[in-house]
This record gives sequence, C-alpha cells and structure tokens, in this order.
Amino acid sequence: MKLQEAASQFLFHCQYEKNLSPKTLKAYSIDLRQFEEYLAANLEIADLPAVDKTALRAYIKSLFGPLKEKSIKRKVATLKALFHFLEREDVIAINPFRKMDVRIKEARRLPRTISLTDLKRLFKHLYHRKSEHADRESYSYRALVRDVAVLEILFSTGARVAEVCHLMDKDVDLRRGRVRILGKGSRERILQLCDEEALSSLKDYRSLWQPETEENGYFFHNRLKGRLSEQSVRTMLRRCAAGAGVGGKVTPHMLRHSVATLLLEEGVDIRYIQTMLGHTSITTTQIYTEVRDGHQRRMLTARHPRRKMRAGAT
Repeated sequence: MKLQEAASQFLFHCQYEKNLSPKTLKAYSIDLRQFEEYLAANLEIADLPAVDKTALRAYIKSLFGPLKEKSIKRKVATLKALFHFLEREDVIAINPFRKMDVRIKEARRLPRTISLTDLKRLFKHLYHRKSEHADRESYSYRALVRDVAVLEILFSTGARVAEVCHLMDKDVDLRRGRVRILGKGSRERILQLCDEEALSSLKDYRSLWQPETEENGYFFHNRLKGRLSEQSVRTMLRRCAAGAGVGGKVTPHMLRHSVATLLLEEGVDIRYIQTMLGHTSITTTQIYTEVRDGHQRRMLTARHPRRKMRAGAT
C-alpha cells in the first residue's frame, strides 16, 4: 500500500468515525502531506512497508530547527495516531513507533500580555476615531465599527481569534448579552457580555452589517461579504496598536492572555477563568498565576510582614 492511500484511510476514519473538528482534520492533512513529501524527496520512500524506525527518526530530526517544539510534538502525535490506526486495522503488522521513546521537551514560555495602560490607550484611540469619523455612509466607517466590535468581543470574552472569526450571528444574543462560542474539540461555552459600551459597539456593528449577516450567517464579515479571517484581525490589531502608540508586537492572543491575568489580579477564581477560556485542564490556566509580577509587587509591598518590623529588631 502507498503511504498516501494509508493517510487517506486514516483521515476518513478521523472525519467519519471519530468526528474530529475541521481544524484538526486540516492540521492532520498538512502534517501527513509534509511527511509524505519529506520521505519522497529525501529517502525516496512512497510505499508504507518501507517506513521504519530509521525513516521516522530521520524525519523527526529534520523538524528540529525550522519548527518550535510545540509544532514538532503535534506532527509526531499525528504520525503516532496514523500508525496506531494502521496497526489496529491490520494494515501493518508492527507499528514502527513501538519501542521508540520519543520525548520532545517543550520550552516553558510565560504568556505575553498587554498592560492595562496600553489597553486603555488602544480602546481610547479606536473610540476616538469612531466618534470623529466624517463620513458615516462610507465603507471605512463600517470597517472601523466592525474593528471596534471585534476587539470588544475579544477582550470581553477572552476568546481565541479563530473562535471569534467563526462566530455565527445566531450565536450572539445581544438582548441578553450572551455569546455561544464553539471552542477546541467542538466544545461549547456560553459567555456573558456585561459591559454596556461593549454591547453598544456590537449593536452598532450588527445594524450596519445586517445584509451580510443575512447572506452568509457569520457575525463578522470582510469587504467581500465573506467571513472575516484570523489574519485580517491580526493585521488590523497591529495597525490599531501602532496608531494608538502602543509599542511592540500586539496580537489577538495577547488580549486573551491579558484578560486572564487581569481577572486573576481582581481576585476572580481560577476555575472560572479556566471555564471562560475553554481550557480542559486547570494546569493550562495556572500559568497565568506566574505572570502577575506587578500585582505581586504591590501585594508584597502593602502586606508583607517585613514592613511592620523595625530595622535591627530582634
């Protein structure tokens, strides 16, 4: 059997038997195609029986350098899932990953956040542009209203940029101030939109973009009346941050990190933050407890018992 045919059977199994999400299927497809291309170009392997431990080790070694540890772990996990499936289906006699101890240590990186001062500057800049816009019948004004709404919902919910871009209009209930988000693994969560200014910006957006919504059902749209893309949001945020005088690279995911960190500083229970962000494990959420340097400094300065001790006291 050709490796390409084996990969097709595996993807069919993932889609129709395991019912995996489209995003996961896309990632699997990319990983498997790159694996096939590497074997064909470097080892002249196209047949499944020729894929052994030596071929796998050569491929994994080639991933180091160009990719980060997290991406390498995902690609290895994809291959492990493929060969586990093939062995279970008796397509191969022995899984080449058997007795291979592949451990990829991922560097521990703390989430990058945006300071509250810079967040205030960013939102103030956008709302000022919106209020001062001269031509409210123009596309540029409609786009600006959309950009404000996108940032408001990103910051209000702490949602991932892909989750916001894939929002359907039926999932956004502005009357009750609720939004239904479909997260990783097709897990749903309902989040509240409690800030009146944020709700108002979303209502402004919906009233201006209603024709596009009725046409394709998505909540956020681009100029061509299609779904607003994740890359468009990243580009927009960089442009707005530069206009507001916010230094450094600003990304939508930094908004998500900032929401979690600021909520922790306000004393919100970490279990609620876990639910809000859609984390399956509390361990993922706990990393935000290590980011609060400023809050920690203020707390220790104000409350540490050392401040009650006189110098030289015994």
